[in-house]
Amino acid sequence: MCSPQESGMKAVGVRMVTRSRSRGPVAGPRGVGEDAVRLRMGEAAAEGRKSCSPVKHPQKTQRLKVAYEAPGGEKGEGTEPLVAPGWEPPDWRKQLENIRAMRSGRDAPVDQLGAEHCYDPSAPPKQVRRYQVLLSLMLSSQTKDQVTAGAMQRLRAHGLTVDSILQMDDSTLGTLIYPVGFWRPPALPFLAQAAHPPAYSFVYSQRPRRAQALPSGAPAGHRVQSKVKYIKQTSAILQQRYGGDIPASVPELVALPGVGPKMAHLAMAVAWGTVSGIAVDTHVHRIAGRLKWTKKATKSPEKTRTALEEWLPRELWSEINGLLVGFGQQTCLPVRPRCQACLNRALCPAAQGL
Repeated sequence: MCSPQESGMKAVGVRMVTRSRSRGPVAGPRGVGEDAVRLRMGEAAAEGRKSCSPVKHPQKTQRLKVAYEAPGGEKGEGTEPLVAPGWEPPDWRKQLENIRAMRSGRDAPVDQLGAEHCYDPSAPPKQVRRYQVLLSLMLSSQTKDQVTAGAMQRLRAHGLTVDSILQMDDSTLGTLIYPVGFWRPPALPFLAQAAHPPAYSFVYSQRPRRAQALPSGAPAGHRVQSKVKYIKQTSAILQQRYGGDIPASVPELVALPGVGPKMAHLAMAVAWGTVSGIAVDTHVHRIAGRLKWTKKATKSPEKTRTALEEWLPRELWSEINGLLVGFGQQTCLPVRPRCQACLNRALCPAAQGL
């Protein structure tokens, strides 16, 4: 038998157990239900925080701007980094300025009888004018400007087109491009001062020279025959492949018979109005060597062109040919240059030993 107190405690215990069982969500040991509730509440809170957190986007790469010190100690923002200049002749700007001053009169043969003056500007259509430019350049190889201009005048009098050249027999074409006797240009400033104007022959110089596709020191008759052949071959190609026009790129031009790099770059400039490179002939090649405008000595005009284009600003490329050719015709002659009258005498390495 139990005492009343023991029976009361048992009753209370039963009620407490019953109450705890009725509150628990699931049956099991004490505390398991509460832990599960807390776990679910924690997961719900985490989901809420994740849904409310802002979306993170990948950051853009930012460029680092470097400020370089400007004169006076101030720093300029966005200043371009200084690039170390490549090789260039030490006095070339002053030398070029002096050559411009000596050529200010523009009275050399090239200024009045060059390729840009030999074609008929009124000849329609445009491809005829371009063809005449190319033909004058082909005739100018190893030939003085005065002789080329005379030959072009005679060809134009017979109608200078691709068709007319192809229809002309070789002997007639050779006669037209080879001056009978000596041809003298009209009165020009550079000849008016001479008591005995010089007589010009077809051959540029009696000294052996390297010529494209021609043997060195070939006689004038052989050169005329070669030029007749090249003119006929090139004219046929232009008619068949280009509709009587001339190519508009240097690679296509130099692929034509009798057309070299100098002619191609001049044709691009005069006929197409495009500066594709520096046109280097014997004058430009000689003067660039005397002024040491190449990093090392060059043995051909084409190597000189490559060396000049490595450092000479591109905006000067179109000016160099006409400027130096006239300078070479009047002052910086191939033989016995007129160094005494040259403004670059003190700056020219070649003149120092004279």
